[in-house]
Amino acid sequence: MPAIIRKLVTILDETRREMRRDLAAPIRRVVCCAVIENPFAGRYAEDLSDLVAQGEELGALLAARGIAALGIPGEQVQSFGKAAVVGEAGELEHAAALLHPKMGAPVRAALGKGPALIPSAKKSGGPGTAIDVPLGHKDAAFVRSHFDAIEARVPDAPRADEILVCLALTDGGRPLPRVGGLTHDQVEGRDGLR
Repeated sequence: MPAIIRKLVTILDETRREMRRDLAAPIRRVVCCAVIENPFAGRYAEDLSDLVAQGEELGALLAARGIAALGIPGEQVQSFGKAAVVGEAGELEHAAALLHPKMGAPVRAALGKGPALIPSAKKSGGPGTAIDVPLGHKDAAFVRSHFDAIEARVPDAPRADEILVCLALTDGGRPLPRVGGLTHDQVEGRDGLR
């Protein structure tokens, strides 16, 4: 069963200056959100395969929207993250079914790569609940400059029988990184770590 989407929301954040210093290039971060009907709201189900399939569908949709919002080819995306907020008639396992088994493959396909683990977060809440979508470098988990998060919130979602699903993408790491470690330019991108 395809996802029943009530609303799509895109939040674009562009940082041009930090600590009174102009950045060499603006850093753009986007969070694309889908508010979907929870087919298992209010009832326990052993088989969550409908949500697993919807996670795959939403991964493709949200990745395409995020890449378009950043205005760059998918291969130039540097970091990613995903999150979900389940309405009160659902359970955290519903978010897990959306986010974990199949959502990553279409995201990686849209980015042309992405062997690193996609950071994720999930929680329960009502309309307007905020969630911090964790971010990490898409090709190498050890790139400290890309350890970050971006907040997502949709004022009227999730309703009790809904789930807010979020995918975040960026074209850079934190502004003015200086805590050392592997840099973006040093990434080999073979094992998802380095």
